[in-house]
Amino acid sequence: MNNIFNRNKFFLLLATLLACAIIFTELNCSPKDKANLKVEIYLNHNDSVKYVGMNTCKGCHNDIHANFIHTGMGQSFGLANASKTSAKFNGHNVIYDPFLNLYYQPILKNKDIFILEYRLEGKDTVHKRLEKVSYIVGSGMHTNSHMSQTNGYIFQMPLTYYTQKGQWDLPPGFEKGHNSRFSRSIELECMSCHNAYPNIMPGSKNKFVSIPQGIDCERCHGPGSIHVREKQLGHLVDTSTMIDYTIVNPKKLPYDLQVDVCQRCHLQGDAVLAEGKSFFDFKPGQKLSDYINVFLPRYKGDNQTFIMASHADRLKQSKCFIESTRLKINTINKKYSNSKLSNQNVSSLTCISCHNPHVSIRNTANAQFNNACKNCHGNKQYPQLSDCKEKIVVRKITNDNCWSCHMPKSGTEDIPHVTVHDHRIQIPVRKNAVKAIQQFIGLAAVNNPKPNAHTIGEGYLSYYEKFKNNPSLLDSASYYFAQPGSYSEKHLFNNLIRLAFLKQDFNSLVNMAEKKQITYSNDPWTLYRIGEAYSNLNIPKKAVIFYQLACNEGPYYLEFQNKLGSTSLQLGDVATAKKCFEFIIQENPKFAPALSNMGYINAMNHNFSTAMDLYNRAIALDPDYEQALVNKSALLINLNKKQEAILLMRKILKINPNNNLIKQAISEIQSPAK
Repeated sequence: MNNIFNRNKFFLLLATLLACAIIFTELNCSPKDKANLKVEIYLNHNDSVKYVGMNTCKGCHNDIHANFIHTGMGQSFGLANASKTSAKFNGHNVIYDPFLNLYYQPILKNKDIFILEYRLEGKDTVHKRLEKVSYIVGSGMHTNSHMSQTNGYIFQMPLTYYTQKGQWDLPPGFEKGHNSRFSRSIELECMSCHNAYPNIMPGSKNKFVSIPQGIDCERCHGPGSIHVREKQLGHLVDTSTMIDYTIVNPKKLPYDLQVDVCQRCHLQGDAVLAEGKSFFDFKPGQKLSDYINVFLPRYKGDNQTFIMASHADRLKQSKCFIESTRLKINTINKKYSNSKLSNQNVSSLTCISCHNPHVSIRNTANAQFNNACKNCHGNKQYPQLSDCKEKIVVRKITNDNCWSCHMPKSGTEDIPHVTVHDHRIQIPVRKNAVKAIQQFIGLAAVNNPKPNAHTIGEGYLSYYEKFKNNPSLLDSASYYFAQPGSYSEKHLFNNLIRLAFLKQDFNSLVNMAEKKQITYSNDPWTLYRIGEAYSNLNIPKKAVIFYQLACNEGPYYLEFQNKLGSTSLQLGDVATAKKCFEFIIQENPKFAPALSNMGYINAMNHNFSTAMDLYNRAIALDPDYEQALVNKSALLINLNKKQEAILLMRKILKINPNNNLIKQAISEIQSPAK
């Protein structure tokens, strides 16, 4: 005990010396530097502190690790194989997409998982594509979604297994004619919530150098290198009476920062990054709104519907959550002798009041959930909160579980075939109650009551892109960007370019770019959008300049490379075009547009066999890729295979009945020779 006490004294001395060093530094700063100085409470908030990985944490916390790896977070992401999947495989698991006239079937073969895409004409299979599943996303509590990997590029695949109903179907967002097949990029926003932090290739949106296997300890506790070092040096802290500032324990945070840890991911919506921040920058114990603002639509009327990952938003709407802060604010005493945190921001009800993040919900006793309610309801300290008034016979039906009535299970707006408990704790709503008509009020930043005007404007842009293409959202964005805000000139310029692009106001976009002459923008999307504006205005010589700049900043944005190549080809710069297409095919051999474009270059050079092979490869990947079909039909005509060409062109007209060039080509082939 004395040794531990001495180590604690040593650690306090170390913390005191560190605090003195910070004060000394602040006193010797210039006024400008002093204004920018940010003193972090937790030592692992410093950018120099590294992530060490779950296996390192396991060395000292093996008992916690053994439980955690079986939780939803611990099972959130993993290699696709027979042991990871929760799905059932049989010959009847065939899903049909009527919009694309494509069938999908999951296949388990030799412990590997595949997704087969095919098309039938009568009894003939006219298209077949088999792709291996590389990763499974989801613990299996609600779903298993599937991802493919090609040279580090990660894409979502067009089948999801819905475990609660035990059925396969198209993934959320792939329904009703929105099936992106094997091409939906998995970017940082998605990966950063469903997994531990990966290593992404600089200058890319979805190429990853390495990918962890599931959410790990440091997502909730922050990077651990300084914590590990201090413990290895023997600097221990009695955490029953003190806070160990080398690592974050969310339970010891004020309620707002504690909820921020959870709502970093359990707050699905329209996420807008703060200027200069990434999805990797937020660390537990920091204020989430300094890094990310998450917007959700607000409505007048029915408030009983919700989206899947809206736990934090719904909880904070609960009267229980709101009142628990008010009731407790004057009754909490400072518990930890070395606490630097405010003891006035305390709530008796947060996410971890009910959930132990280290234990699977499947292994959590009902008593733990009910006790969270009984802390206030029925507690003599709060006589104004009476016991449950429900009839005993009704309470017995639900085993007297508070959450059965007050947090009922329901489907969600965004994900089919799943039910979750509504975390908006409330008096039960009668099932036969008439739903009020929803009227959209606007977007609200759920984790920030007072976002600045420019952030709100960007929220409307993002919501338009991701969810609803309603022009009124762009009008709202214009309004907020016109207000005083916190964005720098450069960041505001990027968003105004984005706004003009979404409005398809290419003249205004080009005028803005030329007037401002902001060539210093290092945002690849801004540069690409300027290039697209010039292209739509039929000024390819200007467009190619900005496509090149976009590729310089984002060399692994393969769509940008393809635009640079195709525009260069249009201008007769075959060498640049070929270089772009070869790079794309080397990076991702399944990028159909680059295959088709490379086929066109080979056809120009009379390498007809190679051209045909490239066209066929593109069409095998995408049977409805119109440009590849057009290019192939032109090559067939050149090879004097006119009847074969006509059959192919008729297929094109089924895809696009308004292709007048193909109509004209068929007419000319079929007309008698003059």
